[in-house]
Amino acid sequence: MIASNDLEIWAGYLLDHSLGGITADDRVMIKGEAVCWPLMAVLERRVIEAGGIPDVYLVPPNNERGRVWSAAMARSGSEAQIAGVPDWHRERYLNMNKYVEVLGAEDPSQFMSLSAEQSQALAASDRPFANIRLATNWVITLFPTAASAEMEGMDFQTYERFIVGASTTDPRPLLEAEEKLAPVIDRGTTIRIVTEHPHKGRELALELDISRGRAVMSYGLRNFPDGEIFTSPDASTATGEIFVDLPVNYGGNDICGIYLRFEDGHIVEYSADEGHDHLAAIIETDEGSHRLGEVALGMNPGLDRVLKHPLFVEKVGGTLHIAIGSSYDNCYVEDAGSDEGKAEIERLATAGVLNRSAQHVDIVTDFRPGGAGRSVQIDGVELAPRNGVWEVVG
Repeated sequence: MIASNDLEIWAGYLLDHSLGGITADDRVMIKGEAVCWPLMAVLERRVIEAGGIPDVYLVPPNNERGRVWSAAMARSGSEAQIAGVPDWHRERYLNMNKYVEVLGAEDPSQFMSLSAEQSQALAASDRPFANIRLATNWVITLFPTAASAEMEGMDFQTYERFIVGASTTDPRPLLEAEEKLAPVIDRGTTIRIVTEHPHKGRELALELDISRGRAVMSYGLRNFPDGEIFTSPDASTATGEIFVDLPVNYGGNDICGIYLRFEDGHIVEYSADEGHDHLAAIIETDEGSHRLGEVALGMNPGLDRVLKHPLFVEKVGGTLHIAIGSSYDNCYVEDAGSDEGKAEIERLATAGVLNRSAQHVDIVTDFRPGGAGRSVQIDGVELAPRNGVWEVVG
């Protein structure tokens, strides 16, 4: 049972810090499963008290993250049925201007064990609505559930304390550390990532052109808890190899020990020690899922426990993650919603610099002692984690 004061603090950060406050002009979608209701109820009340309009979107338990269709449609629906998204669903998304998604599943088994084709069909049908969300003021958080604790191999009380503690901590101090790195990324042309393959006993190097991207500092404005600085590379430039050692959970399925090899921006070889078929389902979704859309440094020293959930593992201080799939528009232009910004985004997408895909899956390498990460350099300038925060060395 989460204390009411913690729920109020948590909701306050989401609405006031992440979304910049609520006014009478705001229509706020609050989305999540019924198991997340304790937090959703506080969010709803506080939106009303601030004069806004809440749109509470309760997600059925067989639907991962409230996608346009549930696992039932993926398993039994025809191609024509999957394409038949009701007009009202699109209107619902277009009518909100702020968005809070409360992750947390009551029974992930209800949307697990889909075939590769079924998972890909769900991702593709939902991408237009993800794009609408990404064009608004949005934030995502994770509510602790017994099923999630079991997935992490933790007892529920310990898991709940960790999630609530991280989600009720002021994120603003993270900005100071990120501000020191932003100029290095903004000026940079090439990032070189060196990891070690534990089975092959050799170092791997991956190089990405980041000259077109801009650093985005993330300190509770989009994810909560937070702590990363990221950019989107030129998607046509990834060359080399990388080993990703921290586990990721995708659709309720674990993927561990990922190896990727790139040529001319494309993944041309891949494997996983565990969950290879699930990795294949991600990469083989579309053309864009063979390329990268993000590279980022985890900057939160307070997240000292590695969870499988992407919202947490990618923020751990001293980690680096890349994303298979779609780029972020705001990594290339300051205002992606302006006419000028839209034109530039389309130009970059046509040129193959900005990546489009139904997928955006973060995979994480540990650069702390004992991890597979060995070194990170931007134009020869070495970065390294110290006390859970990435810094320029020397």
